[in-house]
Amino acid sequence: MSKDFGRPPLAEENRTLVEQRLKEAAVGKGIRETLTVEWRTQPLHVEVIDMPVDSLYYNPGTHRIRAQRSHDPERDLTLDEDPWCPDGQDYLHYLLKALPADPSKGDPDFDKLLESLRDFKQNEPGLITRDGILVNGNTRRAALKELGVANIRVGVLPDSCTWDDINAVELSLQLRPDSRREYSYINRLLTIDEQHLLGRPMADIARDFRIRATTCEQDLWILSCLRDLVERSKDGEAQLRLLDFEKQQEKLRELHRRYVKEAAVSRDNAELLKELRLVAIALNFSKTDVRLIEPDFKDRYLDRRLPDGLKAAPSAPSAIAIPGLNRSVRSAAPKVAEAKALTDIVLKAKAVETAEDGNLSARGTTAAQTFASARDAIEDALEPAGKDARIRKRKQAAPDRIADACQDIEQCITDLVLARASRSLDEEAFDEAVIKLHDTLGKLAHESARSIKTPGDGVSWLLDAVRQGGV
Repeated sequence: MSKDFGRPPLAEENRTLVEQRLKEAAVGKGIRETLTVEWRTQPLHVEVIDMPVDSLYYNPGTHRIRAQRSHDPERDLTLDEDPWCPDGQDYLHYLLKALPADPSKGDPDFDKLLESLRDFKQNEPGLITRDGILVNGNTRRAALKELGVANIRVGVLPDSCTWDDINAVELSLQLRPDSRREYSYINRLLTIDEQHLLGRPMADIARDFRIRATTCEQDLWILSCLRDLVERSKDGEAQLRLLDFEKQQEKLRELHRRYVKEAAVSRDNAELLKELRLVAIALNFSKTDVRLIEPDFKDRYLDRRLPDGLKAAPSAPSAIAIPGLNRSVRSAAPKVAEAKALTDIVLKAKAVETAEDGNLSARGTTAAQTFASARDAIEDALEPAGKDARIRKRKQAAPDRIADACQDIEQCITDLVLARASRSLDEEAFDEAVIKLHDTLGKLAHESARSIKTPGDGVSWLLDAVRQGGV
């Protein structure tokens, strides 16, 4: 069930005005404008009318700025306690104008919307309930309010509209392919999680978001990781927020893919990889840098470069008791516990530094120094890791190309079968291609003999075939 925010103070006045203007539209002689929405799984055409901008209310449950509400905890609390009061509505107005990744700054996309509305007026209508709550068009209303425009065109939902309907309709409208301003990354994760908690099948959620079900599962895993990081970052009153990870989408998705692959071999190594990459993400390293971090990164490159203050690790117990069952399970491996301790130190330092916001208190200075020390150590460790990765890549280049060529030849066999069945093979072209293959294998054998001093079975076969004239 969606949260019920109740009715706003001007609900009855808005309802009366809506009914009046719907009647006027019905008896008018002009062309009646309608808006099509998805209403309880069916398309519904709703009437469009003009409503005073100042009499409408922002939707306190809108997914567009869900994560950004944590920008100002005090104003967020006011919004929770009374979403319809002027202070709560003013906070929503502020966030709708703000940059999703950093609400302390204005959003250039909002400025473009202002310019468009100023030059071309309102092209698409918004959508409201009969109580005057905006279901779609919250940002447009904010822009029109900034421009001092008196009225906004809006479609009107049926009288039976509930808060479940409001959330469902908003989601269906925002996820249309032609949506001009998509949800920010974190708000998208939160919306998927909300739909999942409502008990909707993963396949249905994926269809709504026009993604694969596996991508939904990936997003839920990432959100779980981020919530864990936020919780672990708490240091007194300082704490990171989900929106602090707004720009990390590609790094987090790569982390999940690599984690799943590693977990199939070793769960401990997967957890170690996750913690080390999360440290680098928290320290704002680039995607290509984060990609260099593997499970052995800490042992091979990082430990010798870490300052002593960042090496403190908890003495993790060898087992964790399960209450009521008289049994225990193995705790995290020591290396994973050490990596988690490092992650926690960096997260807390970042939280304090962010909370201080440039103030030079002793606590903020210490946090900034810790953050900088961790970044310098990882940056130094990434240099040899990058060199080794390039060497490994060169070593694997030739075998990888042979493997790719084998896949192409296997596909060629399939194509030959299909061509034989349809009698469509170009035999002369195929013969020329085989001759080229013969010559290429001869060159490969020659270079293999020069490069490999002790050939294995595969290279020995290739060299014998060349000597005997088979290749």
